[in-house]
Amino acid sequence: MRLHPSFDLPDFPWDSLAGAAERARAHPGGIVDLSVGTPVDPVPPVVRAALAGPAADDPGYPATHGTPELREAIAGSLRRRFGVTVDPQAILPTIGSKELVAWLPTLLGAGPGHTVLIPELAYPTYEVGVKLAGANPVRSDSTTAIGPGAVSMIWLNSPSNPTGKVLPVEHMAKVVAFARERGAIVASDECYLSLSDGAPSILSPQVCGGSHEGLLAVHSMSKTSNMAGYRAGFVTGDPKIVAALLEVRKHAGMIVPRPVQAAMTAAANDDEHVAAQVATYARRRETLRAAVEKAGLRVDHSTAGLYLWATADEPCRKTVDRFAELGILVAPGEFYGPAGARHVRIALTASDERIAAAAERLAG
Repeated sequence: MRLHPSFDLPDFPWDSLAGAAERARAHPGGIVDLSVGTPVDPVPPVVRAALAGPAADDPGYPATHGTPELREAIAGSLRRRFGVTVDPQAILPTIGSKELVAWLPTLLGAGPGHTVLIPELAYPTYEVGVKLAGANPVRSDSTTAIGPGAVSMIWLNSPSNPTGKVLPVEHMAKVVAFARERGAIVASDECYLSLSDGAPSILSPQVCGGSHEGLLAVHSMSKTSNMAGYRAGFVTGDPKIVAALLEVRKHAGMIVPRPVQAAMTAAANDDEHVAAQVATYARRRETLRAAVEKAGLRVDHSTAGLYLWATADEPCRKTVDRFAELGILVAPGEFYGPAGARHVRIALTASDERIAAAAERLAG
């Protein structure tokens, strides 16, 4: 069977790390895998209790829109944590954030003849999602080179994966103004927003002028609540766009399981575990950054999120190989676009013991 032409996708990039991973595993002290952002810390007890609670014995189909309790809890968390006010009706749970990133251009009607702007350095799924829709992805952090009316959708990601860069309010506000002049939608991937010191949301009043028209914010509970295995995310913003997405997702059966909705409600209502996880990653960042810089690499940006964006001023695969000889697996920057060809992405998602081991090896 011949797949649709838009499914002519690149190979999954992490498969190309097999050789480096094998060399890292051969290290006498074992591998320290810092190549992916997979949480390793325990799921908070409050989340696990909710998953195993009454919702675990709910035999009927769950609501695509989520329970009212879930949407109220998420709205409350956005208000407390980021100063963002949204109508609970304009909140839609998703099966993690990656599936939404991959399918949002399609769900929004992008296709042949449409241009979607993605960050110059971007997680591969942004480009994959645009290609799945049959649209044209353009890598750029600036709107100045784009002709009038050419863009139908713009992706932002702040704090950034892979760089950890936080976009300033002024830049985000300019993107919003540009998009509104052209009738484009801005989708902001904010799954690392909690892992920052006050980074603005696309829905922050100082960014959007108090109106969510044409704007979407995509969130994940994978990073701050260690719920990657739960596939727990949500999207919010422009009520009309969220309502349209809800209708499509009802037809497509894109539904978060009811026990997971209960777990998400508990996670959204509890800020204590989020603060503890943020502190854990901050400690690991400090330890690893000092070691990486002592080893002679330069760390760029990396002020928030889950990664260090580092360079030895050499081709990234050479740096990957040098790390692998120390038993440390990192991701080559080229995974995230041509501009990353001389950087590597180093994740903070390893246990304190493994982070300490990596720091010791880097120190020589």
